[in-house]
Amino acid sequence: MRVAVIGLGAMGMGVALSCLRAGLATSGCDFSDKARADFTAAGGQAFGSGAELPQGTEAVQILVVNAAQTEAVLFGPQGCAPRLAPGAVIIASATMGPDDARRLAARAEEAGFLYLDAPVSGGAAKAALGEMTVMASGSAAAFAKAKPLLDAVATKVWELGEAPGIGATVKVVHQLLAGVHIAVAAEAMALGIRAGADPQKLYDVVTSAAGNSWMFENRMARVLTGDDAPRSAVDIFVKDLGLVAQMARGLDHPVPLASQAQQLFTAASAMGHGRADDGFVIRVWQALTGIKLPGDAPG
Repeated sequence: MRVAVIGLGAMGMGVALSCLRAGLATSGCDFSDKARADFTAAGGQAFGSGAELPQGTEAVQILVVNAAQTEAVLFGPQGCAPRLAPGAVIIASATMGPDDARRLAARAEEAGFLYLDAPVSGGAAKAALGEMTVMASGSAAAFAKAKPLLDAVATKVWELGEAPGIGATVKVVHQLLAGVHIAVAAEAMALGIRAGADPQKLYDVVTSAAGNSWMFENRMARVLTGDDAPRSAVDIFVKDLGLVAQMARGLDHPVPLASQAQQLFTAASAMGHGRADDGFVIRVWQALTGIKLPGDAPG
């Protein structure tokens, strides 16, 4: 099967490499010279735009930042749509609001393509192992067409219904939880440090007890070592919690915890930490209280 992955970032590179390992004829697409060089070195074909993909590509998974970028790489001047085979499946995996997912699905179907509204979870580590979780909605035909690619990149594919927008809805709700969990993990660690608790011992206690969460265990481990290289950046949650607020407004549904968490991520971004790993939203508390984080250099 001839497939393509557009967006060779933290997760997209892992997806593309997983497709290669599965024996799929895989093209990668990214603006970054380094990303293209890395994928080529691994044995794949790499291109700078979707308009350069091999003619007759049968499935394309799109792992860009948002709905606007998804639309551009599909239907923009350098988009991939003219290179896709009739009846090809588009697997749209950027986090976006359900209204955008429905709009893009309609446009794809009008052009003669199948479409999966298919956000993903698992981060760069799971993507590299081909062990992502996919939360998708679309027709039975779209799932069937996408199966070889999905089998290569995911260990769990949730089939959430036929209507586009359901996958996006579930991902937005998931991001509400993820963002709030990260923010409260940082708040708890900062409070413990301010009160004089040993950060490592605090971490060890929490991760062995009922107050633990996956986000506390994963993100605060990086804070302990000062490892702020972005697996998922602060600015991602500025965006994604904005989608939570947008969806909630449309439903007249209050989301006070998500809104407060978004303000914290926005503050961290405004302080210059937007590209840092999202656990480093803890820098907001550091700025407010003067605490020293355990992974910071002396001085």
